Amino acid sequence: MSSEVLIESSDGILTITINRPQAKNAMTLAAATQIAAALDDLDGHEDLHIGILTGAGGTFCAGMDLKGFLRGERPSIPGRGFGGLTHRPPKKPLIAAVEGYALAGGFELVLACDLVVASEAAKFGIPEVKRGLAAAAGGLVRLPRQLPYRIALELALTGDMFPARRAYEYGLINQLVPAGQALEEAQRLAKIIASNGPLSVAASKRVIVESQDWPSSEMWSKQASLTDHVFTSQDAREGAAAFAEKRKPVWQSK
Repeated sequence: MSSEVLIESSDGILTITINRPQAKNAMTLAAATQIAAALDDLDGHEDLHIGILTGAGGTFCAGMDLKGFLRGERPSIPGRGFGGLTHRPPKKPLIAAVEGYALAGGFELVLACDLVVASEAAKFGIPEVKRGLAAAAGGLVRLPRQLPYRIALELALTGDMFPARRAYEYGLINQLVPAGQALEEAQRLAKIIASNGPLSVAASKRVIVESQDWPSSEMWSKQASLTDHVFTSQDAREGAAAFAEKRKPVWQSK
């Protein structure tokens, strides 16, 4: 029996592939558990700098496995959320590489990622209202932060699918590529990010994610608490030295 999630690491990039193509990569508890463990590895290993989440067989994820739901199974991990991701994304950057359908919980996985590369043929949506459910794994709270308010409300209330081109035009997608090239482009983007200082990347992500709720009177002090260590790190000296010596830096995450 094949694994429901495939894990591969190379050049500091951890690639997580949902591997249930016969079921449009619908999420199960077993797959969610494996994804959560992979994300723990991403954050826990200094030689891993960034992750990519994708799906096998030309589909990202069609949402919760409804057969499992009817058996009483919910593909969520306590403290981690749907797919082991939506409630607690990793500290390190995570890119969604989307082909085909990213629907319901599958779309909510995308919304929990930091960057999105999608095929021109990809389709997004939170159709939970069509099934008497609610997009409670992040769709209802993250969509209004990542799309214009009325567009987010339209998607939530109609449950209709949203084409990749329209999502790109609203800024939901970073890169739009021909069908079959989402993973390749995500890997290219990941290599660029992985070549940068790991302390700098982690601190930059944290400030951008957390600063959305900071009052203006506190933003500079809060930013300093998350970035001061970057300027005094060995990596900061290495970055300056490498620039002066016209060579690639050798990061130590220190």
